[in-house]
Amino acid sequence: PTVCLPERKYRRKSMNIQPIGHIKCDFSEKFGIPRQSGLVETSARIIFEPKFRSPDAFRGLEGYSHIWLLWEFDRAETRKEPSLTVRPPRLGGNKRMGVFATRSPFRPNPIGLSLVKLEHIIQDKKYGTVLEISGADLCDGTPIFDIKPYLPHIESKPSARGGFAKEAADYRLSVEVPEKIEKRLPFDSLEIIKKILSEDPRPSYQSDPERVYGMSYGKWEIFFKVEKSVLKVVDICEKLG
Repeated sequence: PTVCLPERKYRRKSMNIQPIGHIKCDFSEKFGIPRQSGLVETSARIIFEPKFRSPDAFRGLEGYSHIWLLWEFDRAETRKEPSLTVRPPRLGGNKRMGVFATRSPFRPNPIGLSLVKLEHIIQDKKYGTVLEISGADLCDGTPIFDIKPYLPHIESKPSARGGFAKEAADYRLSVEVPEKIEKRLPFDSLEIIKKILSEDPRPSYQSDPERVYGMSYGKWEIFFKVEKSVLKVVDICEKLG
């Protein structure tokens, strides 16, 4: 028999997506942010737009340990034409792969996807419902488009293949911090900074052992060098002002 499908008269040709909220975190710039979510358990908050702050919008979310964030690469370079191939940093920055085989920020639509841990749902006097999360790989102020619960019984696939990304999964730098610098920082801040640095924030095409790199995290300015697989902290100081 012939099956007749109903005509779709109202197919939407495009969408105007508006943020539901923004990230509040200690990464004020792109350099130094973990390359993937969950690599470093840095703390962050999601502050929602006024119309999404009601507790009703989050009813039942407390039963989940992790959530998916859909967000915008709002600080990625704007290009007239989408890049069909990109240079993944973990492949040394000199080998091209298809954009859809990577998590590059240079995409046809600048949409990111991150899996983060939901630590707490709190009621703030100023901002209403706020989500406290950890493991985010986002910059302070990043627009959030949507939140969905992570379903481990469906979405966890232990036998899944990791492609070329699996080859660099265990890559880490050894981090050396002089004792006189260590004494300046609270223990918790020092440990988080070490974990961030161990992921190697540098662009992969830069390998000059004499070059001093600088990055910000929270109230700290961090300066370091890298020689082979060892990252040596040159200085860590509080930001002025």
